[in-house]
Amino acid sequence: MDNIILVGFMASGKSHVGRILSERTGMPLVDADSVIVERAGKSIEQIFADEGEAVFRALEREVIAELCSDKGQIISAGGGAFVDPDNRRAMLAGGMVFCLQARPETIYHRLKLDNETGQAVRPLLAGPDPLRRIRELLAQRAEAYGQAHHCIDTDELTPEEVVEQALNLLPTDAPSST
Repeated sequence: MDNIILVGFMASGKSHVGRILSERTGMPLVDADSVIVERAGKSIEQIFADEGEAVFRALEREVIAELCSDKGQIISAGGGAFVDPDNRRAMLAGGMVFCLQARPETIYHRLKLDNETGQAVRPLLAGPDPLRRIRELLAQRAEAYGQAHHCIDTDELTPEEVVEQALNLLPTDAPSST
């Protein structure tokens, strides 16, 4: 089968859902951001600080194109990856794309739980009002995210329930459980 591709804003559940999908389907999980970090030899935050967002996005396009040309894997893409038209075309052609969605307040709360200082550590959320920035970015990305094959709202669902919804939306010849 082609790939199962998870897109959506940061803290929407892509990594957690991807791990469970991998366990359930037996398909390997590949995190695009991890591949970028490995190739660059530095964290995403450091890429942004040293070289800027444009360099990061160029690396991201290269990795997404490669990952989407393979088959039989679960790809978890960074929050902004699907916004890029080249990435979006590659992903839509390379598998079933699920956009995981959450309300801005849910995302903010999840990010705070990931960071004991309560300050946003993600480069795109640096600044005095991360919740406002989340709202702005979600609004900017809404049209792109809406082009996914399927959108799943993760606010009121456990990761396992999100996985069940995704598996139910896959074609009948796709792996569902091992």
